[in-house]
Amino acid sequence: MLLIECPWCGERAETEFSYGGEAGITRPADPGALSDAEWADYLFNRSNTRGAHRELWNHAQGCRRWFGVERDTVTYRISGSFRLSGASDNREA
Repeated sequence: MLLIECPWCGERAETEFSYGGEAGITRPADPGALSDAEWADYLFNRSNTRGAHRELWNHAQGCRRWFGVERDTVTYRISGSFRLSGASDNREA
C-alpha cells in the first residue's frame, strides 16, 4: 500500500485517495477549433512515462482537495506532493 501525503491532512493510506491521471495536461484554449483527431489526442493520449512522473490525486475520504504527487512509476516511490497553483486553504478550493 502506498502512503500518500496530502498537503493539507498529512500522510494517509492510498485507500483514502482517488487517482486523477497525469498532471500538467492543459485544456486547449479553443476546443471548437480542434479536429476530431486533435480532440481525441487531448482526451485519451498520455505520456505513460517510465520513471519520474507527476500525477493528480484527490483526497476523496479526507479533505476532498486535489493536489499533485511526484511518483516513480517503476518503483512506486513517492518523492513529494504539492498543492496545485491557485489552490487555497479553504474547503471550497
